[in-house]
Amino acid sequence: MAMDAPRSHSPFLAIGAVSGGLAVAAGAFGAHALRARLEPRLLEVFETAARYQMYHALALVAVALVSTAARPAVAAPAFAPRDRALRLAGWAFLVGTVLFSGSLYAMALTGVRALGAITPLGGVAFLAGWGALAFAAVRRP
Repeated sequence: MAMDAPRSHSPFLAIGAVSGGLAVAAGAFGAHALRARLEPRLLEVFETAARYQMYHALALVAVALVSTAARPAVAAPAFAPRDRALRLAGWAFLVGTVLFSGSLYAMALTGVRALGAITPLGGVAFLAGWGALAFAAVRRP
Protein backbone atom coordinates (compact mmCIF):
# COMPACT_ATOMS: atom_id res chain seq x y z
CA MET A 1 0.00 0.00 0.00
CA ALA A 2 1.56 3.27 -1.09
CA MET A 3 1.46 6.22 1.24
CA ASP A 4 0.58 9.59 -0.15
CA ALA A 5 3.10 12.31 0.55
CA PRO A 6 1.75 15.38 2.32
CA ARG A 7 0.52 17.87 -0.23
CA SER A 8 0.95 21.55 -0.01
CA HIS A 9 -2.08 23.64 -0.71
CA SER A 10 0.37 26.37 -1.56
CA PRO A 11 1.40 27.22 -5.12
CA PHE A 12 4.79 28.38 -3.89
CA LEU A 13 6.70 25.13 -4.41
CA ALA A 14 5.92 25.12 -8.13
CA ILE A 15 6.43 28.87 -8.48
CA GLY A 16 9.75 28.65 -6.63
CA ALA A 17 10.91 25.74 -8.77
CA VAL A 18 10.03 27.54 -12.01
CA SER A 19 11.62 30.76 -10.78
CA GLY A 20 14.79 28.90 -9.77
CA GLY A 21 15.02 27.29 -13.19
CA LEU A 22 14.53 30.66 -14.87
CA ALA A 23 17.24 32.16 -12.64
CA VAL A 24 19.69 29.44 -13.73
CA ALA A 25 18.78 30.07 -17.37
CA ALA A 26 19.16 33.84 -16.93
CA GLY A 27 22.53 33.38 -15.24
CA ALA A 28 23.77 31.16 -18.06
CA PHE A 29 22.39 33.57 -20.66
CA GLY A 30 24.17 36.46 -18.96
CA ALA A 31 27.45 34.58 -18.62
CA HIS A 32 27.54 33.31 -22.19
CA ALA A 33 25.32 35.27 -24.56
CA LEU A 34 25.48 38.71 -22.99
CA ARG A 35 29.12 38.93 -21.88
CA ALA A 36 30.25 40.26 -25.27
CA ARG A 37 27.13 42.37 -25.86
CA LEU A 38 26.65 44.33 -22.65
CA GLU A 39 28.96 46.83 -21.05
CA PRO A 40 30.39 45.47 -17.78
CA ARG A 41 28.14 47.61 -15.53
CA LEU A 42 24.95 46.40 -17.25
CA LEU A 43 26.18 42.81 -17.16
CA GLU A 44 26.68 43.22 -13.41
CA VAL A 45 23.11 44.53 -13.11
CA PHE A 46 21.84 41.48 -15.03
CA GLU A 47 23.82 39.13 -12.77
CA THR A 48 22.41 40.85 -9.67
CA ALA A 49 18.90 40.25 -11.00
CA ALA A 50 19.61 36.54 -11.54
CA ARG A 51 21.22 36.17 -8.11
CA TYR A 52 18.31 37.79 -6.25
CA GLN A 53 15.83 35.79 -8.31
CA MET A 54 17.57 32.59 -7.18
CA TYR A 55 17.67 33.64 -3.53
CA HIS A 56 13.95 34.30 -3.58
CA ALA A 57 13.12 31.18 -5.59
CA LEU A 58 14.70 29.25 -2.72
CA ALA A 59 12.73 31.38 -0.25
CA LEU A 60 9.51 30.44 -2.09
CA VAL A 61 10.43 26.75 -1.80
CA ALA A 62 11.07 27.27 1.92
CA VAL A 63 7.67 28.93 2.35
CA ALA A 64 6.00 25.96 0.64
CA LEU A 65 7.86 23.44 2.77
CA VAL A 66 7.25 25.29 6.03
CA SER A 67 3.57 25.68 5.20
CA THR A 68 3.16 21.89 4.99
CA ALA A 69 5.48 20.94 7.88
CA ALA A 70 3.94 20.19 11.24
CA ARG A 71 0.44 21.04 10.07
CA PRO A 72 -2.19 19.05 11.92
CA ALA A 73 -4.64 16.91 9.95
CA VAL A 74 -7.34 19.44 10.78
CA ALA A 75 -6.06 22.99 10.78
CA ALA A 76 -6.63 24.62 14.14
CA PRO A 77 -7.76 28.24 14.26
CA ALA A 78 -4.45 29.08 15.97
CA PHE A 79 -2.71 28.30 12.67
CA ALA A 80 -4.60 31.05 10.85
CA PRO A 81 -2.16 33.93 11.63
CA ARG A 82 0.83 31.72 10.81
CA ASP A 83 -0.76 30.56 7.54
CA ARG A 84 -1.62 34.13 6.56
CA ALA A 85 1.95 35.21 7.30
CA LEU A 86 3.33 32.39 5.15
CA ARG A 87 1.01 33.28 2.27
CA LEU A 88 2.01 36.94 2.61
CA ALA A 89 5.69 35.94 2.59
CA GLY A 90 5.27 33.85 -0.55
CA TRP A 91 3.36 36.50 -2.49
CA ALA A 92 5.77 39.22 -1.33
CA PHE A 93 8.74 37.16 -2.56
CA LEU A 94 6.99 36.65 -5.90
CA VAL A 95 6.08 40.34 -6.30
CA GLY A 96 9.59 41.31 -5.20
CA THR A 97 11.12 39.03 -7.82
CA VAL A 98 8.97 40.49 -10.59
CA LEU A 99 9.65 44.09 -9.57
CA PHE A 100 13.28 43.83 -8.43
CA SER A 101 14.75 41.26 -10.79
CA GLY A 102 12.37 42.10 -13.60
CA SER A 103 13.27 45.78 -13.56
CA LEU A 104 16.98 44.99 -13.42
CA TYR A 105 16.73 42.52 -16.32
CA ALA A 106 14.81 45.09 -18.36
CA MET A 107 17.25 47.87 -17.48
CA ALA A 108 20.28 45.74 -18.39
CA LEU A 109 18.79 44.62 -21.71
CA THR A 110 17.38 47.98 -22.79
CA GLY A 111 19.74 50.44 -21.14
CA VAL A 112 16.73 52.46 -19.93
CA ARG A 113 17.96 53.64 -16.54
CA ALA A 114 14.52 54.96 -15.53
CA LEU A 115 13.50 51.34 -14.95
CA GLY A 116 15.75 51.43 -11.91
CA ALA A 117 13.05 53.47 -10.16
CA ILE A 118 10.96 50.29 -9.90
CA THR A 119 13.73 48.23 -8.32
CA PRO A 120 13.37 49.61 -4.76
CA LEU A 121 9.69 48.61 -4.73
CA GLY A 122 10.82 45.04 -5.29
CA GLY A 123 13.32 45.42 -2.47
CA VAL A 124 10.54 46.57 -0.14
CA ALA A 125 8.48 43.53 -1.15
CA PHE A 126 11.47 41.28 -0.38
CA LEU A 127 11.81 42.87 3.06
CA ALA A 128 8.10 42.41 3.72
CA GLY A 129 8.39 38.77 2.71
CA TRP A 130 11.30 38.13 5.06
CA GLY A 131 9.45 39.91 7.87
CA ALA A 132 6.33 37.82 7.30
CA LEU A 133 8.40 34.63 7.20
CA ALA A 134 10.07 35.60 10.48
CA PHE A 135 6.65 36.22 12.03
CA ALA A 136 5.46 32.81 10.85
CA ALA A 137 8.61 31.19 12.27
CA VAL A 138 8.05 32.55 15.78
CA ARG A 139 4.27 32.13 15.73
CA ARG A 140 3.34 29.12 17.85
CA PRO A 141 -0.01 27.39 17.37
